[in-house]
Amino acid sequence: MMRKILFALLFSFAAPFSWAGGGGELDSVDIDLRDREALQRGAEAFVQYCLNCHSAAYMRYSRLMQDLGIDEARLKERLLFAGDKPGDTMKVAMDPKRAKAWFGTAPPDLSVIARARGEDWLYTYLRSFYLDPERPWGVNNRIFKDVGMPHVLWRLQGLYRPVIETDENGHERIIRLEQVEAGLLSPEEYDAFVRDLVAYLVYMGEPAQFQRMQLGPWVLLYLFVLLGVLYVLKKEYWKDVH
Repeated sequence: MMRKILFALLFSFAAPFSWAGGGGELDSVDIDLRDREALQRGAEAFVQYCLNCHSAAYMRYSRLMQDLGIDEARLKERLLFAGDKPGDTMKVAMDPKRAKAWFGTAPPDLSVIARARGEDWLYTYLRSFYLDPERPWGVNNRIFKDVGMPHVLWRLQGLYRPVIETDENGHERIIRLEQVEAGLLSPEEYDAFVRDLVAYLVYMGEPAQFQRMQLGPWVLLYLFVLLGVLYVLKKEYWKDVH
């Protein structure tokens, strides 16, 4: 299992279609994994917009019921499609050969992408697509130059064009993106949508952190009680020394 996870991490860096590459300043995002409603919305966004091309082969649907509090009825209605069952992993239905022909390589698995790239990078990436008629899909990305991925969220975000500044040496840089066509969501609503999606990707990268968060207070309480017991024992052992 560990070997598979390490392979997924390496693949996420290496694949031309993957999220690796690019540069630029990143926007900060505040992720709260205790917000289960946000994680539920993020899981639904992942299934609707990401799972068409990207798999998450290390995550089972049933784990979402356990960790995120999604009941079976909601799971079947909003997350399970094409005959999937609660015990199945999030595997993509796309034929890898066709995906390679369309994109140049098969889209990478996203199980651990948040651990590979970081939450700020993912948040910025999903909000940095802009129109570029020279690219095969008609879009580029401010922090991932010449990205091979289409902007699958454009109907929600709308379309943006880059505002370019040229310095005294003739070097061009994008200083901001300007909306030219409105999407179904306002900019604030789209940012919230992306934040929920990134939160789910962060959770999916290490689902066991939920157990650690639940056990943490009990461990601290145990250590506090143990400290008191050890202090009493220390006084008992040393009372006759002096």
